[in-house]
Amino acid sequence: MTGTPVVKVGVLSFAHVHAGGFARLLAGMDGVEVRAADPDPDPAAPGEVRGAEFAARLGVPYADTYEELFAWGPDKVVVCAENARHRPLVERAAAHGVDVLCEKPLATTPEDGVAMVEACRAAGVRLAVAHPVRFSPAYLAVRDAVRAGTAGEVLAVAAANNGYLPAGRRRWFVEPLLAGGGALIDHTVHVVDLLDDLFEGCPVTSVYAQTNNVLYGARGDVPVETAGLLTLTYANGAVLTLDFSWSQPRHHPAWGGLSMRVVGERAVLEMDAFDQKVFGFDERGRRGVEIPYGVGLDELMMRAFLFGEGDVGVTDGGAGVRALRVVSAAYASAGTGRTVRLP
Repeated sequence: MTGTPVVKVGVLSFAHVHAGGFARLLAGMDGVEVRAADPDPDPAAPGEVRGAEFAARLGVPYADTYEELFAWGPDKVVVCAENARHRPLVERAAAHGVDVLCEKPLATTPEDGVAMVEACRAAGVRLAVAHPVRFSPAYLAVRDAVRAGTAGEVLAVAAANNGYLPAGRRRWFVEPLLAGGGALIDHTVHVVDLLDDLFEGCPVTSVYAQTNNVLYGARGDVPVETAGLLTLTYANGAVLTLDFSWSQPRHHPAWGGLSMRVVGERAVLEMDAFDQKVFGFDERGRRGVEIPYGVGLDELMMRAFLFGEGDVGVTDGGAGVRALRVVSAAYASAGTGRTVRLP
């Protein structure tokens, strides 16, 4: 008599702020056995909990090295390392014949992203990118309306992706070499990925960006951009304007949010990916309260990656590379003050 097949999933690194949530989620899933490894916590700031101690807090089995974790024989891995360290871990997983879900952004440069895609293609393994907002019911309602022709041809999209400064939990987010930048690379890729899906891979033809560090520049310990505006033109004629920032107050009850207004010829469609909440006020604590409800986007994404569940596919490596090309052009534009044309 045999039991239910178990999918063995490895979590590579606790560097990303989502790593702990992913590990807990996997540990609670039926049919999943999880193990984590985090042998490279050297960029961690004083007070950050990483490695075996963090795994113990999560209640997740731990491997001291990546070699030990791969010797365990995972079927799939989730890469949650610093952005600049994604490539070697993805290539190592590909060499072991293991499917990969990589945290976003896929890498810090398009060249590294292309190399990761090629390594996984050559090994015959799957490369996916962790963009859970594709699974938002609000986004899917907008996508259905656009693809059904309800809104007519899309003329413009106005979007915002704002959050808190992540350096409070993981210092490396503001280290240029490890992160690849600041709020631009951190928050732009989510919205670019949504439009890549909405427009079914329609390419971006021009990029214009402005960035600043008005919010945290006086502190002296945040050497990357913390806010900015981005304008993209697509080959179908649509224009995206994006407000991205780490502007959410530190003690706000919500980490941030992602919203879009899609302007079509016949209708305007609005969505807020994280607005399934009950809002209130805590008199004892004298603070606002936001209690979320509804579906968990991370779980929907993880189940799609692990088991192929649902009607929505996980972002693939090709889309991850396209987002990196937009980010690279945006940094070039912000540095020169000029529009950058893409092939």
